[in-house]
Amino acid sequence: MGDDTAKDSGRLTLNPIAHIDIAGFLMLLIVGFGWAKPVPINPFKFKNRRLGTILVSIAGPATNILLAIISAIVLTNVQVTNNIIYSILVSSIWYNVVLALFNLLPLPPLDGSKVLASLLPQKLEYKFYKHERKLYGLLIIFILINGVDGVLTPIIYRVVNIIVLTV
Repeated sequence: MGDDTAKDSGRLTLNPIAHIDIAGFLMLLIVGFGWAKPVPINPFKFKNRRLGTILVSIAGPATNILLAIISAIVLTNVQVTNNIIYSILVSSIWYNVVLALFNLLPLPPLDGSKVLASLLPQKLEYKFYKHERKLYGLLIIFILINGVDGVLTPIIYRVVNIIVLTV
């Protein structure tokens, strides 16, 4: 799509060390919720800035949904007799749906905020990014008040049921 920023910064690797954010890793160990380093992009290098940003931003959540679907296919079509494997597959479905929906929230720095901003008229997009820090604060408040599951739980159950019942 024209952007080589991730490649130039050494992020096109399967080596997990390149993707670890120290603060995110420590938070994962301490409170059970963490994050990885975001993959850097430069939207102005895309051939079509808005479309490129949308496609790159939905790639992660789409991958999470794909992984949930694959886990559901294995779970429903293979006789899983090992409780550990069964638990891993069920957890994979659940956590991948949670990650996909959480990352689609339209709050910075999540992917949903980049999708929303790219769909806004240019003046509103500028205002949206101008207030990015305040919106990031809303994300922190959302997590502290609701946890990741809180408000999203009914939606998560619906998506998980759709995935499991359609494969």
